Amino acid sequence: MDYQEPICPFDVSAYTGTPDAEPTGQHMDVPQRIRELDAIIHAGKTEEALAFLHRSREEAAEMGDWRAELSMLSEMMGQYRYVNRPQQGLQAVQEGMALIREHHLGQTVSGATVMLNAATTLKHFGRAAEALPIFRHVSRIYADNLDPTDYRFGGLYNNMALACVDLEDAQGAEQYFRMALNVLAKGQHTENDMAVTWCNLAELYDRMDPLDERVGECVERAWDLLNTPELPQDGYHSISIEKCLPCFDYFGYFYYVKELRERVARIRGGA
Repeated sequence: MDYQEPICPFDVSAYTGTPDAEPTGQHMDVPQRIRELDAIIHAGKTEEALAFLHRSREEAAEMGDWRAELSMLSEMMGQYRYVNRPQQGLQAVQEGMALIREHHLGQTVSGATVMLNAATTLKHFGRAAEALPIFRHVSRIYADNLDPTDYRFGGLYNNMALACVDLEDAQGAEQYFRMALNVLAKGQHTENDMAVTWCNLAELYDRMDPLDERVGECVERAWDLLNTPELPQDGYHSISIEKCLPCFDYFGYFYYVKELRERVARIRGGA
């Protein structure tokens, strides 16, 4: 299959309709599978995590549990972004979006959340123009069903901002980054996500004007957030650090880079 062709030309009408009833028959314990997956990921075993996801997806399909299958495909999208494998990541997008269409989940919060992951994957692999209408659809579904301060808006706005960056819409990108920070600031335990957002904003301001004083302010905010007292030193923290490291390195904060790399090594048992 040629994955250079558009993956899913977005047509809202293809995602409407009454959602299908829950799958009958056997059901996979998805929360337990996710816990097992998290343990593998936090141990730094990337290939093992991907193999686990593929096995779980196949088991779900054999059971006829399409909701579990969709959950595994959504996790695959994230993992293939992490290891930067476009062909496999885009295939997971295509298959996930097909399940959403088949079972009419496009107007549900759960379906929209998978669509957010799919759009993020499209954007990550250079398809921001395809991703943006999906992001906008997700925004409408969230607005109709969620509290405006729901943490899910933070991820949505961040990724919409990054799509705007790719499409050279600096004004739109700044607006969405600020909207993301506004949502995240009202939540609990959001320091990691806010740090990543401040790094993204620093890079945006640098693109607009390398002499903009806000660049340094954004980087320092990110550093402070990653050093919030009692912030759990767990796998999610290490992943967030890795997202911030290129920013610190690019702007010459080499002491921060050294400290954070050592922290990631400690979290993963390497030091």
